[in-house]
Amino acid sequence: MTRPLSILHVLDHSLPLHSGYTFRTLALLREQRRRGWQTLHLTTPKQGASHALQEEAEGWSFFRTPSHEGDGLFKQMQLTAARLRGLIAEHRPDIVHAHSPVLNALPAQWVRRATGVPVVYEMRASWEDAAVDHGTTTEGSLRYRVSRALESFALKRADAVTTICEGLRADIVSRGLKADGVTVIPNAVDVDGFEFGVPADPALRGELGLDGCTVLGFAGSFYKYEGLHLVVEALASLRVRYPQLRLLLVGGGPEEANLKAQVQQLGLADIVRFTGRVPHAQVARYYSQVDLLCYARLPIRLTELVTPLKPLEAMAQGRVLLASDVGGHRELIRDGDTGYLCPAGSSEAWAAGIERALAAQADWPALRQRGRAFVERERTWANSVARYPEVYRRALAARGKTHPALES
Repeated sequence: MTRPLSILHVLDHSLPLHSGYTFRTLALLREQRRRGWQTLHLTTPKQGASHALQEEAEGWSFFRTPSHEGDGLFKQMQLTAARLRGLIAEHRPDIVHAHSPVLNALPAQWVRRATGVPVVYEMRASWEDAAVDHGTTTEGSLRYRVSRALESFALKRADAVTTICEGLRADIVSRGLKADGVTVIPNAVDVDGFEFGVPADPALRGELGLDGCTVLGFAGSFYKYEGLHLVVEALASLRVRYPQLRLLLVGGGPEEANLKAQVQQLGLADIVRFTGRVPHAQVARYYSQVDLLCYARLPIRLTELVTPLKPLEAMAQGRVLLASDVGGHRELIRDGDTGYLCPAGSSEAWAAGIERALAAQADWPALRQRGRAFVERERTWANSVARYPEVYRRALAARGKTHPALES
């Protein structure tokens, strides 16, 4: 009997933490297991200081890397490498699949020297751009240049490289990698997990004070680059002409206090609803309250290169969406066909975009259907994971290996 292909995934974090990173990981793991592959999962010290070697979370088992508060980045990588050596010796995986950040890829490549296990590196976002986004460095600084150099170093030494979208693929190729050696495993959704066109829960609508209103909305983490302040400004300019407009903001994050202060300053407290974070299982109930979802991402390198998950989730549920025309959105949304796009970075453009979308409400039923069809046709996790066999064949071949499960 053929031994199943065994992949050891190295992750920045996992359940029980909830994030887009975590949900993408779980979707990939589910589809890989449906293919009969064995998946093992190791989180690095970024999961949080802990002495646990293994934990169960929501039916999944994760190996942990014991660490302490205050461990520096190099120490964290050393700890990850030591944990990898032990797991490889015990479980003998065929492939180590390291996911962003580069701090996961480098230890895997160190360990490869002794074990010979090929390393796939999946770059979900470049380390230097993530650092800029979180305010720990500035573009062009010495730290930025060092971070970029480390990212490029790891990419060039991986046995195979994947990424999540065409924008990041172009960035990787610009570092000197061959275009045909970089595989896009795009973000997607589990279509069966999203019910299409669910009407708003009347009890929740009443609880939120949204009866008889047209609701703009956003659900997710409140980061500066999400541009939510522009949506608030646009609402302020539209409220006289559209007195039925409301804004529903579901979630929380670093910008929450600033947004609440802005709402107070603009006198919008009566028409903006902050729900705080809600359980992931309840998010769909809040999505159903929104008539027009707003994704106002600002034009920075991260948003120009990286595709988000949320617009796909919105289309899967048959929601109408308006998004800024950054590169990550343009890769997902066809303006006027599966959603609406408007110029990024301007509250005036957002006000005009909202008016344009509201004026086209007669077209919304067909637009919703086209959005759902796009997701079903092009953006399912089964389709995305179907690209991995060739990636893993290439990684094994780089080390002179094969596996029967990957033979076509």
